Amino acid sequence: MASSKTNGKTSSVANGHAKARSLSSSRPGRRRDSIDVIDANVALDLATHQTYDENVFLFVPNLIGYTRIIIAGVALNYMKTHPRFCSLLYGISCLLDAFDGMAARALGQTSKFGAVLDMVTDRCTTSCLLCFLSSAYPDWALLFQFLITLDFSSHYMHMYSSLVTGSRSHKLVTSQVSRILWYYYNDPNTLFLFCAGNELFYVFLYLMHFEKTPIGEPFFGLSSLFIMHVMPYVPAAVLAPKTIADFALALSQLTWPQLGAVICAPVCLAKNIVNFVQLWKASKILVGVDLAERAKDRAVLEMREE
Repeated sequence: MASSKTNGKTSSVANGHAKARSLSSSRPGRRRDSIDVIDANVALDLATHQTYDENVFLFVPNLIGYTRIIIAGVALNYMKTHPRFCSLLYGISCLLDAFDGMAARALGQTSKFGAVLDMVTDRCTTSCLLCFLSSAYPDWALLFQFLITLDFSSHYMHMYSSLVTGSRSHKLVTSQVSRILWYYYNDPNTLFLFCAGNELFYVFLYLMHFEKTPIGEPFFGLSSLFIMHVMPYVPAAVLAPKTIADFALALSQLTWPQLGAVICAPVCLAKNIVNFVQLWKASKILVGVDLAERAKDRAVLEMREE
């Protein structure tokens, strides 16, 4: 009995692989960076009977993804009571986002499941933080709700438009589609800078709710050193000592989270501009697919009528 069950599972997996190969080979005209459509039942059989040696759920980058979720969950649990501990854990969870991609490429363990897991984790953790900011700053709640909506909608529509056009990854954007998105997704340093700066801005806003002590003296000391050692070489018409002193006084009245938020605010603005571009381009692509399908349907209907 056990032998027959084992043979049944083995034949099911073999048939699944055979079907997947036949579906793949039947599409010779598709681009190398496009995906082949696999029947859902075949995919379920393959996932159910996958071996330990190649279990996508247990790929190292996906294990890092699960770790990110656990750490983020613990961080959110301490959000109201331990802001610095929460920020530390939240930051670790975000930093691991860079390492799972590196591990996937180094170990040859890239997967669609991992890509979606990564994106969903990012969207959910950011949204949870923005929900807290909505309650911490009720006057700005509508803005935070808009940012959540823009973040979710732009990434969902971009992912969906990538799938319907046959792309293997939402990050495979050509410069013909959008030069902004091409720079954003194809340069790892740009992607990291935008994502890190955006998350840091929200974290600094979160810490501003708790930290009320101005920075104070350090900026006066730094401005004094600057005036003493640098200003003699700078023409007064370019930069006056009083300007430096006034600037240092303004900064000294900020808390350190406020200063961090001021520094990261331009990056957050740029990131949300990218989100808007992503939403607009994905919308146009989906409309273009609709128009192409409608034209094809009309052509088929005309052929039937003839």
